[in-house]
Amino acid sequence: MPAEQSFPAPVEFVRNAERYFAALAAHANPEESLGGSLLYAGSLDDDTRALVAAANVTGAATLVVAADTAAQKQAARDGIADFLVTSLDEALRILKNEIRKRATVAVCVAASSAELEREMLERGVVPDLVSADVASLFPAARAIETCPVHDPAVRIEWSVSTAPALWMPKLDEIARACLPIDNAAAHRWLRLAPRYCGRAAMSLRVLRCPSKIADEFSARIAAGIVDGSIGVPIEVRITAD
Repeated sequence: MPAEQSFPAPVEFVRNAERYFAALAAHANPEESLGGSLLYAGSLDDDTRALVAAANVTGAATLVVAADTAAQKQAARDGIADFLVTSLDEALRILKNEIRKRATVAVCVAASSAELEREMLERGVVPDLVSADVASLFPAARAIETCPVHDPAVRIEWSVSTAPALWMPKLDEIARACLPIDNAAAHRWLRLAPRYCGRAAMSLRVLRCPSKIADEFSARIAAGIVDGSIGVPIEVRITAD
């Protein structure tokens, strides 16, 4: 059977991004896309980074703010933010264009959250979705938080420590083969999370799915190790969410 060991620190980031994705998917269209929607994520911190990554997976246009230059640059390096700008005007020019195209984009403004939010309110900028932390400022927007999903799903996590660029896509393909074709959210998450969760997802996946799917995936991994088609140790964990 696959080894059950502790995962590296980035697992919390990917877990949080997956939880936010599940919350965002509840507001998405049947293709699990939020293309054409504006999300205001608030001030950039560890939790917000996970929200922005999840929003990128869903295809939203996201606005986030950071007063700290180092945090901005790190978000860009990690693929969390596509554009770093210095004003709301610059951000809105980019966001409006991408929203019109229903394209995915994340823009980070160099400012304090209080300053940016005050300007948004003065100018009548009303997001479609907001983080729970700023929901009171934008009552017309839908608040997003990582509340538990009340369904029979479990969370399955898998990781490799050797040659992740080679093995993770193969494991992803096994996971996709276990999923029903009509589970658009899970397929979208598996396809795009490695891109938008950046380095944290290079050797780690987190997937919410029915327990029978998790059991099937685990069994296929175990069989692959036995028959030699999987040639590296795989860490697998299945937990109730």
